[in-house]
Amino acid sequence: MAIITAAPLSLLEWILGICLISLPFLYEGSKTFRYHFKFFVYYGIVMVNAIILIPIMMFRPKNVKNLLLASSACHHISSLLGIRWHIRGREHLEKERACVIVANHQSSLDILGMFDLWPVMDKCTVVAKRELFYAWPFGLAAWLCGLIFIDRMNSEKARSVINTAVEHLKDNKTKLWIFPEGTRRNTGQIHSFKKGAFHVAINAQLPILPVVYSSYYFMSKSEKRLDSGRVIITALPPISTEGLQVKDVPDLLEKTKDLMSQVFNSTNQEILSSFRITKEEEER
Repeated sequence: MAIITAAPLSLLEWILGICLISLPFLYEGSKTFRYHFKFFVYYGIVMVNAIILIPIMMFRPKNVKNLLLASSACHHISSLLGIRWHIRGREHLEKERACVIVANHQSSLDILGMFDLWPVMDKCTVVAKRELFYAWPFGLAAWLCGLIFIDRMNSEKARSVINTAVEHLKDNKTKLWIFPEGTRRNTGQIHSFKKGAFHVAINAQLPILPVVYSSYYFMSKSEKRLDSGRVIITALPPISTEGLQVKDVPDLLEKTKDLMSQVFNSTNQEILSSFRITKEEEER
């Protein structure tokens, strides 16, 4: 009678086995590992979904409706990371109209919030830095979704690209999302705005629709910390640009920033108060 013996494990299999066994201990015991692992999961799922969706998106290239498909495939990432989004002012986002959405920019996590917002906004595209296009397969998927890529180092060319796109967006009642701070900074405050979004809104006579993310109190890049948390996303009533001229850009910019800063501070206080109460209840 033949005796069947198992083949000895290879070195690679031993290493993989040890890594899998160590993973839960590293995740629970090291906040630095947990921070990098969560972002690895986030970016990894986005890239895999991009590969899967690109063949489908190619049937309607540069169509913003592809973003609804992308959001349905990626919105569950927030649950995996332990992040909950609460949307306020939904009625301002639901209305079918062309407008310029300006939002504060704290982290790449902002995109996860947008995945929850796209089914509400329906037709909306985003202005993104040109470098993102070359981060394939994500960049190719984003291009197929109709994102507008600009060279931030060439403001005149960037403005020309956006102005050309806006005419098409107006005809199709599509919203244009811009992060006026430019660089993402999670410092607990809203930083100075660049003028581009406001030039575009006034030139096209489109309303400004401010969107405010509350602070990511649960995340710190310097501390390598990414815990579970809750974010309030507030859409404010649109600000009309009807009759405004280029000379009115500074006033429009400051008015928008002041309104957003007020909401940012108030929602932060609300979130942090709720967080402290929850922590106190857990410690009892």
